[in-house]
Amino acid sequence: MSATAKKSSQTRKTLQLVLIAVAALVLAGNFVVKSLGDDVAPAEGAEGSALATLDVLTVQDAATEDGYDRESDFGSAWQDVDDNGCDTRNDMLQRDLDDFVLTDGDSCQVASGTLDDPYTGETIEFERGERSGDVQIDHVVALMNAWTTGAADWNKDKRVEIANDPLNLIASDGPANMGKGAKDAAEWLPENQAFRCEYVARQIAVKAKYELWVTPAEHDAMEDVLTSCPSEPLPAS
Repeated sequence: MSATAKKSSQTRKTLQLVLIAVAALVLAGNFVVKSLGDDVAPAEGAEGSALATLDVLTVQDAATEDGYDRESDFGSAWQDVDDNGCDTRNDMLQRDLDDFVLTDGDSCQVASGTLDDPYTGETIEFERGERSGDVQIDHVVALMNAWTTGAADWNKDKRVEIANDPLNLIASDGPANMGKGAKDAAEWLPENQAFRCEYVARQIAVKAKYELWVTPAEHDAMEDVLTSCPSEPLPAS
């Protein structure tokens, strides 16, 4: 064999050895990644998700409750802010109840319907009358919470807007709504754990839309919920 041929053969063998070594390193790397399994840190929320939006909300302590008055500051309940002929409560009942029936001769007032209550997971048969309060319309971000996280500095028109914004409203079990009161996510979450991700995502959507801040405890509670659903989307309405 000539010297040139011998040199070419040695070069090919060297190249083969290098390729084998690279392949081995790739396989080893894949094995290590796979073997880490659940020990690998979870991915951050997808862009546009509730978790990603939470990260950009201002975090600071709540302001004082001084001066808060529900009707004076946020308007009477419920108004027809979209001029569709129905007040906000009936708009939300029509949106959230299944098989709703309107009062005879009325194109707006809901007489009955069925609510798959998101807060308790129970089914509630709504019927207008003495037990109308079995189904209430909850402000997902309570108006008191809004007041202490930025709304105190707004004009009344903007406060009336958030008080009647469908994004911030949901039909729910009356006693559960009363139990929530003005509590934030650090103090109250729905009994129905399957709804908690959606609930917190809606609160974050409202806070982002109206440029409200979250308290440190509220932020941490929201983040804790969203760790189990990091890609939970923000509701649009």
